[in-house]
Amino acid sequence: MPSEQILHVLYIVAIIAEAMTAALAAGRRSMDWVGVAMLGSITALGGGSVRDVLLGRHPLTWIEHPSYLLITSGAALATVFLARYMYHLRRLFLFLDAVGLVVFTVIGCNIASGLGMPYVIVIASGMISGCVGGVLRDILCTEVPLLFRAELYATVSILAGALYIGCQHAGVPHALAMGIAMLAGLALRLLALRYGWSMPKFIYTENLH
Repeated sequence: MPSEQILHVLYIVAIIAEAMTAALAAGRRSMDWVGVAMLGSITALGGGSVRDVLLGRHPLTWIEHPSYLLITSGAALATVFLARYMYHLRRLFLFLDAVGLVVFTVIGCNIASGLGMPYVIVIASGMISGCVGGVLRDILCTEVPLLFRAELYATVSILAGALYIGCQHAGVPHALAMGIAMLAGLALRLLALRYGWSMPKFIYTENLH
């Protein structure tokens, strides 16, 4: 199977997983079914949409492929009926969330690179693609976004994007560069989850006395 087809399959798996995890967040906030479907689609497709708007890339992915809206909203609504089993699938969803992060990151980097953007924009595009959907989810659920916590999430996206660029700069074939970046990013994210790795926190308390 060509690398682009493999990436597309991984993308579909990723948006389904992101939509289902968003549905669980919606359930914790007692949202109705419309809210569940909307939050699922916003989380799964929001990062790519923000990226495309910032890069001036049109039409947006979900406008070009309306089926993505059906897939993500359908996955979110299916979670309503599967929620009782989700606790037992927690590890699977953590794994799929990590897969989604690196897949979205590499896709975002690939798109910006194809537009001839500078390296820093390529990395930023990957991070936006990988992380902003979760930021939108957390904001809509009135939570501090995962991106701004100490947990290794955005860092994984940045490092995966930088590795993707480094491989391309070194002349590594495109498909192999994508694979290396995704596998390295996935490994780092899973190790961070396993061992609780995190970035240093900034804690400031003002002494009023």
